[in-house]
Amino acid sequence: MSDVYAGDVARTQPFVDWRAITGGAVLAAGVSFTLLAFGSGVGLSVASAAPTWRDSSPWLWLLSGLFLILVALCSFGIGGYATARMRMPTRLAPGVESEFRDGMHGLFMWGLALLLSAVVALLGAATVSRSAAPSGGAAGAAASVAGENVLASELDELFRSYRYAPGINIDYQRAEAARILLKSSGHNGVPADDRTYLSNIVALRAGVSAPEADDRVNRIIAESKNALHRARAAAVMEAFLIAAALLVGAAISWFSAEEGGRDRELGRLPVWNWPLRRRKA
Repeated sequence: MSDVYAGDVARTQPFVDWRAITGGAVLAAGVSFTLLAFGSGVGLSVASAAPTWRDSSPWLWLLSGLFLILVALCSFGIGGYATARMRMPTRLAPGVESEFRDGMHGLFMWGLALLLSAVVALLGAATVSRSAAPSGGAAGAAASVAGENVLASELDELFRSYRYAPGINIDYQRAEAARILLKSSGHNGVPADDRTYLSNIVALRAGVSAPEADDRVNRIIAESKNALHRARAAAVMEAFLIAAALLVGAAISWFSAEEGGRDRELGRLPVWNWPLRRRKA
């Protein structure tokens, strides 16, 4: 290729190829969704709606975080390589500028994939919140859903009754009790008036005596405090591991896009032995 033709080809190349970025982001999101669905199916999840997830050990939480890093390596590695490979070839010798542009395309793909995943997650969360919230109002609905997800077993024990009474709907009472129990994780705990009010509801709905209702409320408040503490610890660990996975994903997006750019310019199929390939290049 002549220098004049090479210069014309370089000038016709777009600085940002959004078609390749979009394709790579969709591919990365698809691989990520597939692997996360598999991990959720085999139990590699830091948090769950099941009441028994809190009995898992911190080692399982750590294993779940390492699985998130593996998901980031696979999904963003494939997406970054595909993004750079689908760019129009420049037919120029690989250099610092071309590698930088390929790496930046990998980062753009990483950001767009995260944006797509966030939009899908927000839409799913909004749908679940509207269908699961038993109380009206935005704040009340959010607190009710959080209480049902974290304290579902405690709420069942709180309103457990041995009297058969068909047709009684206690959704609002469960939501109200969940909002009261969420106060147990605070510095001041559940106030005395809330304890008394909750005991009256339990005595009325469960058909138990006042002393038994008081004992049940005190026991459930203590269990709820422990459950919320474990949920908070799991959330903090999950946040750190997700941040680590995303940073690893950004790095692998950059380097895999550079590899994809080299293969694009040299017109060869991928061989995943980077040190060997660098010696041959």
